[in-house]
Amino acid sequence: MSQVKTGSSWFQRFLLPGFAFKAVIIGGGYATGRELAEFFLPSGPWGGLAGMVLAMLVWSLVAATTFLFARRTGARDYSSFFEALLGKGWVVFEIGYFLFLVLILAVFGAAAGAIGHAALGLPPIAGTLALMAGIAIFAGYGNTAVEQLFKYVSFLLYGVYALFLVLALAGFGDRIATGFAIPAVSDGWALGGLTYAGYNIIGAVVILPVLRHMTSDRDAVVAGLVAGPLAMIPAIVFFVCMIAFYPQIGVEVLPSDYLLTQLGNPVFHLLFQLMIFSALLESGTGAVHAVNERIAKAWQVRRGTPLGNGGRLAIAIALLVLCMLVADRFGLVTLIAKGYRALAYVFLAVYVLPLMTLGVFRLWRGGSQSPEAR
Repeated sequence: MSQVKTGSSWFQRFLLPGFAFKAVIIGGGYATGRELAEFFLPSGPWGGLAGMVLAMLVWSLVAATTFLFARRTGARDYSSFFEALLGKGWVVFEIGYFLFLVLILAVFGAAAGAIGHAALGLPPIAGTLALMAGIAIFAGYGNTAVEQLFKYVSFLLYGVYALFLVLALAGFGDRIATGFAIPAVSDGWALGGLTYAGYNIIGAVVILPVLRHMTSDRDAVVAGLVAGPLAMIPAIVFFVCMIAFYPQIGVEVLPSDYLLTQLGNPVFHLLFQLMIFSALLESGTGAVHAVNERIAKAWQVRRGTPLGNGGRLAIAIALLVLCMLVADRFGLVTLIAKGYRALAYVFLAVYVLPLMTLGVFRLWRGGSQSPEAR
């Protein structure tokens, strides 16, 4: 089990978990705008925003509870967390996470291929292979490399989204205002927000390895509450820009590419595509790293030695080859619309519901604490 670093910085304790959470969930749909079009745009401009705020609040509440429960039980990987929460029922989550991993890596592979084709005219397989190589390299070097990736890609991402908002307001701000002024359907926003929050909140468990820097229960609660806004603010910025071309943008496979074309700035277009590829890289790396940490724990217990970088690299490559092949058979929109909704209900049943009932009860009763949490 990873030990808490006594010299942990303010950034590592409070912001890194939120950056990591954002890294896992931003993925192929969020970064490209596809998920926003799927879950929020049908409710109209104001209904969509209401759904996003609801999802953000759910993320903050569940993330704070997750981080606190993980700290109290000493869990630093998803397997240990669910053993503490569900007992022998942890295997149910393991199965669900494997299906989740197959789906999201397939989505990421398809999105990387689409971006490479749209931005550089490359065959789709080229973008997919480039993403696979990047994920394998970072996941192969363990915690430190993964945390640095989360940190610097986050700086790039927030900067690009801020610049995008400025350019969009200057280029078609009048259309955005018109879109928000037109009466539009707002039904279904709560269901859209809860569904989106439901399948994405799994990111709070995936990024447990970065909690090794926390020094108190307060760290866990504050980091969890901050994680929701850190993850959702870029999405809200992008959604506001999408409203300039509502409702027709809802049918676009890559809403980001559609908006960037309307913006007519080739240099920023390439910068934004680079940011999306970087977002895919950190999302895929976070998901694969979680598996590496889970296997590393079992390896340490059974063999008494740490899992080396070579082993981590081999595991990452095997997962990527297996999962990204799915992208050759299904389109990006189909994967998001069909697979993610079903997984939302699975994770609500085996993660959110037990955590917010049994988990909260144990925390309230002052359940057992790890030596690190005392």
